[in-house]
Amino acid sequence: MHIHILGICGTFMGGIAAIAKQAGHKVTGCDANVYPPMSTQLEAMGIELVQGFGAEQVDLNPDVYVIGNVVTRGKPLMEEILNRGLPYISGPQWLAENVLHDKWVLAVAGTHGKTTTSSMLAWILEDAGLAPGFLIGGIPENFGVSARLPGKPALDPASTSPFFVIEADEYDTAFFDKRSKFVHYRPRTAILNNLEFDHADIFADLAAIETQFHHLVRTIPGNGRIVSNGREANLDRVLERGSWTPVERFGVEAGWQLGALHDDGGFDVLLEGKPQGTVHWGLMGEHNRLNAVAAIAAARHAGVAVKDAIDALSRFANVKRRMEVKGAANGVTVYDDFAHHPTAIATTLEGLRRKVGAARILAVLEPRSNTMKLGTMKEALPGSLALADQVFCSAAGLNWNPAEALEPMGDQAQTFTDFDALVDAIVAAARPGDHVLVMSNGGFGGIHQKLLDRLV
Repeated sequence: MHIHILGICGTFMGGIAAIAKQAGHKVTGCDANVYPPMSTQLEAMGIELVQGFGAEQVDLNPDVYVIGNVVTRGKPLMEEILNRGLPYISGPQWLAENVLHDKWVLAVAGTHGKTTTSSMLAWILEDAGLAPGFLIGGIPENFGVSARLPGKPALDPASTSPFFVIEADEYDTAFFDKRSKFVHYRPRTAILNNLEFDHADIFADLAAIETQFHHLVRTIPGNGRIVSNGREANLDRVLERGSWTPVERFGVEAGWQLGALHDDGGFDVLLEGKPQGTVHWGLMGEHNRLNAVAAIAAARHAGVAVKDAIDALSRFANVKRRMEVKGAANGVTVYDDFAHHPTAIATTLEGLRRKVGAARILAVLEPRSNTMKLGTMKEALPGSLALADQVFCSAAGLNWNPAEALEPMGDQAQTFTDFDALVDAIVAAARPGDHVLVMSNGGFGGIHQKLLDRLV
């Protein structure tokens, strides 16, 4: 089958492309914006990319068009598909019908931490010899790809692994299907990591998102398992609307807990107060420790012993664009992180501050998500950035003024509409021993390498 993917360079649709290619399909795709790491991954797989959404792409004559949620009415290619009555399907539905329908799906949902937690869970299963398939909204360093089909389990190489780990996004499916993506996946094991208001472009309020999460809960079978963050009242409220599946909670006494934190960044894992072992790793922040215990709990439901899961996490190598060190120049370390929601910004800075102590942190922020572009959470920005010594914020493409939002920070914060001026200011301010934390959910003009080149 030949599938042509519209919006192929998004992390989710790029993952579908990888899986379809591995399954033996001919895969082509198009997008308007192409940047690493997804563009690099697609090129390495030999997938042909077309720039833009031109109507002439119907001449490729695929068997089906797989539509990403970046695609809207008015795109010439989409209009031509509709006018000609050509076959099309959403990415989540294609995945559900062609890959997930007979799998033990382990889904990771939540406002924050989906990518990292999914990566941890996939790695635990992999380290246990279970050869899971996965589709993750980032590239786990342990695998080097964002998606793959299930492989051959170590103990039964004649069979194919039943397990598939998926990052379960609450964003809508497509312009013609406004349900959240995750309702298509029908997991047996589900992690509910946290729940806050986000995606202000499609959800009116928190209650609307809670409804979608409850739709997910309704699809989980009675012999499944829900692993839920016990510190989240919003998730408790979702489950109180009805749950037909056993629930394990983490972050609370009556469930999975974080024990003592060790000087090397390791931490003890407890279950209902009983020690289970110690995770030895280099990841930063309490949010990552909570992600870890959630992954351990979910893996246990799939049959992985807790001690083996804990041991596997000592070899977990994190995810690209999650506190990824891009390099160092003249004593200045530059990091890349995906944080764009105020809560994620705050927890990322908290983790880095614990690591670097009193060293200076220069936070560089591109408010690029749809929610941030709308200015919905601008009042929360000063508080979320409080642990940074200096803040440099891009104002490009915004309909609100970040300088006004960051005014409570005084001279600690600067905003720029010009990209080159932003880079100049960071280079001028940086000095040996500093840590430059770049936070964006996009390419940000390749700012990381530009800074490293200029800091030499």
